[in-house]
Amino acid sequence: MPKEHNIQMENDDTQNQIIKGVFVMELDRTPSMSTDNSTLDDNCKTPTHLTYQILSWVMIGQFVLGLPLNLSVLYIFIFRYKFWKNNCIFLFNIVVADFLLVACLPVKAHHYQQGERHSPDMVVCKIMIFMLFLNRGASIAFLIILCLDRYFNVVHLGRRNFVKVLKKTPQISVVIWVLLVPLTIPTMLRTFQCCNSHGRVNETFYSNVTDTFREVIFFGQIIIPFIILVFCTVRIVNRLQKKTVGDTSKLRRAVFVVLSVVFVFSICFLPFTIARMGLIAVRINDDLSENVMVQIYDSLLVLSYLDLLLDPLVYCFCNTGFKNAYISTFFPPFLKEKLLNSDVGMEMATTTTNSGGRMNSIPILEIA
Repeated sequence: MPKEHNIQMENDDTQNQIIKGVFVMELDRTPSMSTDNSTLDDNCKTPTHLTYQILSWVMIGQFVLGLPLNLSVLYIFIFRYKFWKNNCIFLFNIVVADFLLVACLPVKAHHYQQGERHSPDMVVCKIMIFMLFLNRGASIAFLIILCLDRYFNVVHLGRRNFVKVLKKTPQISVVIWVLLVPLTIPTMLRTFQCCNSHGRVNETFYSNVTDTFREVIFFGQIIIPFIILVFCTVRIVNRLQKKTVGDTSKLRRAVFVVLSVVFVFSICFLPFTIARMGLIAVRINDDLSENVMVQIYDSLLVLSYLDLLLDPLVYCFCNTGFKNAYISTFFPPFLKEKLLNSDVGMEMATTTTNSGGRMNSIPILEIA
């Protein structure tokens, strides 16, 4: 019995040692898993507190200024100017796109103040990306259409009747919105950590293809329209300088219309696009300067939201009827008289161009 008892005690000791060893291994493994999760969670966190606090207040300022401004623009388009009767459907769609951005600004500012670059809630994160993508895509699409409209009116006078038909067809705007929606699908296909994109660890082939496709869409929707915009602007400027006979000051204002679109595009869309290229390059190369590039990218992204405040200026430059209605409704009497008197006769101003042996009269400022 003593011998059997000793054997039993030895077996119990062996089992206890095995259990302790397994327990210790689990303890050793747990910190590693926690560290990995912490690393992933850090991708959601803001690199520095101060920078994102400042950016959050900038977005709050954009919201405070942009909401009443765009509400006033919406009021003019619907109740005073009646956009559906004045060929302003494309301008109205830009207003609709800007309201998507207005809705996103408070949420994004809240995340920044909480130290998060994106919402940790995947549903909220994807809704935000969806709305911001539609805002950017629609704004770019309709701005380019405005520029193409002016291009055909000035450079290809024989085709401007076709363009006028398109401007009076609301279905064209619906088609543009519908075409933008599928471009958001790569973002909605899979769950990715805190809405981060290319350059993250442990990417599968499927996720890598999805991320690449998303980046191609992102850059394509900005670079291609910008090339079209520059081409149209150069042709319009050359046409007005070489082929047009009329008041020089009014011709300059016509050129200023298209240049204002280039200005808005350059301020709002190009800088953060270049910064995104740099951020992706840093991530792929696993560069230690990623935190710096992240801050630069997010800062320029917030700068792009100025589109919300600059678009109403484009409406005024593009359509004098809208501008006069806005001034008459919201400006004080002394300023109203001064601004309206300075533009007397401007809405009816025309210039003459030679196209195919015929003299054609085209409006200087009306491009929408």
